[in-house]
Amino acid sequence: MTEVKREVFGQMPQEEGGEAVEKFVLKSDSVKVEILSLGCIIAALETKGRDGEFSDVVLGFDTLEGYTRKHPFFGAVVGRVANRIAKGRFSVDGKEYQLFLNNGPNSLHGGAKGFDKVLWSPQVLPNGVCFFRLSPDGEEGYPGDLKVWVTYTLSGRELAINYRAQTSKTTPISLTNHAYFNLAGQGSRDIYDHEISIEADSYLPVDDTKIPTGEVAAVQGTGFDLRQPVELGKHLQKFHLDGFDHNFCLQQTQARRLVARARHPPTGRAMEVHTTQPGIQFYTGNNLDGSLKGKGSVAYHKHSAFCLETQNWPDAVNKPHFPNALLRTGDEYNHTTWLVFHTA
Repeated sequence: MTEVKREVFGQMPQEEGGEAVEKFVLKSDSVKVEILSLGCIIAALETKGRDGEFSDVVLGFDTLEGYTRKHPFFGAVVGRVANRIAKGRFSVDGKEYQLFLNNGPNSLHGGAKGFDKVLWSPQVLPNGVCFFRLSPDGEEGYPGDLKVWVTYTLSGRELAINYRAQTSKTTPISLTNHAYFNLAGQGSRDIYDHEISIEADSYLPVDDTKIPTGEVAAVQGTGFDLRQPVELGKHLQKFHLDGFDHNFCLQQTQARRLVARARHPPTGRAMEVHTTQPGIQFYTGNNLDGSLKGKGSVAYHKHSAFCLETQNWPDAVNKPHFPNALLRTGDEYNHTTWLVFHTA
């Protein structure tokens, strides 16, 4: 059985409407997750180690104030389009659209005020919570009124995140959750002792602004071959990598499949990622620099967390040979990602 509790987490600043932000606590025997109505943010996720003790394994803040200030999308749902769009430009049916540039020359994670920075309307479910919002035509430069539902459900050791959307005009869409994980427990110094594997035969090389070059490169014989588990610290050293911030290309099917695993041998905590999405962005917190203080006033340093963001390929709207990035009227965007936590 999943227990669902609802409480007030804080008030938005007056200049942003002053509305209440709610927190929804989903609890099973083995997982407890806290989700905010602001940005559908996963603010805490506690899971058991080998010793049976719970630890919070996601980065974030103790109070709402942390989330209303600038932060690197901790735990949030990002959209309309996750990841980067080159020069913030794309064309749909012959019309060109220009988005806000918030990542050097590119648009990242929906723009200046993406889905991560807005309040969503919640509905409590027997085993979870469904958040809804209408993103109006022209919001952040995107076409069409977009209705979006994000549903979190907890069943035993498995947290499912379902994303649905419908639009009044053809629009690009790619939704993901941007949780930062450290299976040793949030606030732990680094993730070098984690083992990671990703079920991908190819990845997308990027230019110096992190936009895919268009090449779909084989992982074989490179530092991007994560098909067998690697210990992250040793692997980064071996291949002289500064970290990962790359899309791995998954098998193209709408069926649920296991796409990635992370394991922390010292505590026994492990996580599997299953999804229907065509890609997964593996990010190792390269831009964390110790300047942000999170829960318990702990400084979050470089490589102190990892993200496994299931999504469409970056800049797919500008690359015809990438998976389709457009949602048309009368169709429904519908993807699910499952995070399964266990001890191994």
